[in-house]
Amino acid sequence: MSGDKDDPRSATTPDTASLDVARRAVPTWTEPLAEAASRPLGGPLGTHAVMGRHWFWTPLRVCLLLAVLALTAGWFGKAACIQQYDTAGGPALDWRSDRQYVAMCYSDVVPLYTAERLDRPDTFPYATSWVEDAGTAQEQVRYMEYPVLTGLFQWVNATLTHQWTDAADAGWLPGALPVAVYFNITAFFLAVAWLVTVWAVARTARRRIWDAALVAVSPLVVVHAFTNFDTLATAAAAAALLAWSRRRPAWAGVLLGIGAAAKMYPLLLLGPLLVLCLRAGRLRAWTVTAATTAGAWTALNLPFLLFLREGWGEFFRLNTERDMDPDSLYNVVAHFTGWAGFDGPVGPGETPVWLNAVSGALFLALCVGIALVALTASRRPRLAQLCFLVVAAFLLTNKVWSPQYSLWLVPLAVLALPRWRLLLGWMVVDALVWVPRMYYYLGVDDKGLPADWFLGTVVVRDLMVVALCVVILRDIRRPDRDPVRADGEDDPAGGVLDGSRDVVVLPRPRVPRPRGQSRSRRKAMSSA
Repeated sequence: MSGDKDDPRSATTPDTASLDVARRAVPTWTEPLAEAASRPLGGPLGTHAVMGRHWFWTPLRVCLLLAVLALTAGWFGKAACIQQYDTAGGPALDWRSDRQYVAMCYSDVVPLYTAERLDRPDTFPYATSWVEDAGTAQEQVRYMEYPVLTGLFQWVNATLTHQWTDAADAGWLPGALPVAVYFNITAFFLAVAWLVTVWAVARTARRRIWDAALVAVSPLVVVHAFTNFDTLATAAAAAALLAWSRRRPAWAGVLLGIGAAAKMYPLLLLGPLLVLCLRAGRLRAWTVTAATTAGAWTALNLPFLLFLREGWGEFFRLNTERDMDPDSLYNVVAHFTGWAGFDGPVGPGETPVWLNAVSGALFLALCVGIALVALTASRRPRLAQLCFLVVAAFLLTNKVWSPQYSLWLVPLAVLALPRWRLLLGWMVVDALVWVPRMYYYLGVDDKGLPADWFLGTVVVRDLMVVALCVVILRDIRRPDRDPVRADGEDDPAGGVLDGSRDVVVLPRPRVPRPRGQSRSRRKAMSSA
């Protein structure tokens, strides 16, 4: 079930193409989970099986089909939240009896349609404002709260919704609640973005193309693909890694800049690139990427910065003033210990200065540690390994870990640590955090769960992410344990780094030996 044209390393001659297909990693030979899943279909691939001959069902197309099935399941999981019922004033969205929590179908897309005034045809992001908590001490002028590209994405979908409803009123299209039409249009484009993510990971993985199946069927996709708008950023970040792997640093920078205009996290990938380019003496490629990232981000943001500055700054204002999120580690500690936080009680409109400073300092400290690991390792780490470590460090130390943020880790984890059972175990645990979260939001008085259950699962999720980081660090220190390098490759996502010689390598810190003991004496004591 594989084809020559979908192997990124295939050449133009049939003999070379057949050789590359034959070198493709076979999961049913190396992954116990894949081997077990293949038994109902006839078992693992045979030793003498013919590969790369099917005219249609290539590995990439199979992965995309699996992604379509997972995304379809994700849509059905959210569909309960766009049901309607009849009222005296006409049909209305049926969120009675806290349906969004009981059915666990909550999506930010639905309430934001009216909260961001997208239901009004004359709305334009960052220009349209409204007053929140009018007449109270917390009165605040509000604007679109998302980065520019995500804000425009919502506005375009709302515009398409208005056009759809107008056509439905004229009898040309089937009618529905505008918010339901808006959700379905948004979900379609978010699904396309995740398909781009799967495609980019498959192309980047090269001979381990089947690893992209983990991105396609991830339980986190089923639960969170349509919870918010994060698949836009994952698509841009994954495509940027693909461009870098194809030795196109300028295009990688453009895609990172586009991704940063949707969510800021793609900018985090510049750090691992800098460290690895420093070690390999490829700073020129990094400079090109960083410059084009800044150029793309500036081109998308500058018009709003110049002409709609107050609305444009809403995203930065809200993230600065935001207190610790329910499932941040800071809130976990505060709940179980009674700690009041670094700043004490924070009122509306107040900035948690110390929380911002501490979370930023912790993240920077971890980044320095990751850089030292990269510069002192006996063999240069792979790009995806460092990218996962940096993004995981950001999420663990940040004051906010919204549930859909876990999607950021999925493509990076598959490229960094292609161990199927380990990754699926983490993904299942992370996805299941959604259940106690929804019933925690329901409230104990409405037969929901107390905070302890929700925060307990948060701790388990964080420990799982830490465990993945530990395994990656072990693979960096012992490259022979790395599944990718065990197959004979250096760094499929490395681009100009792939196969490069080291230029800057720091000496490893030596552990001081106890005085007064010979090596043989210490060896005898340790064996005893």
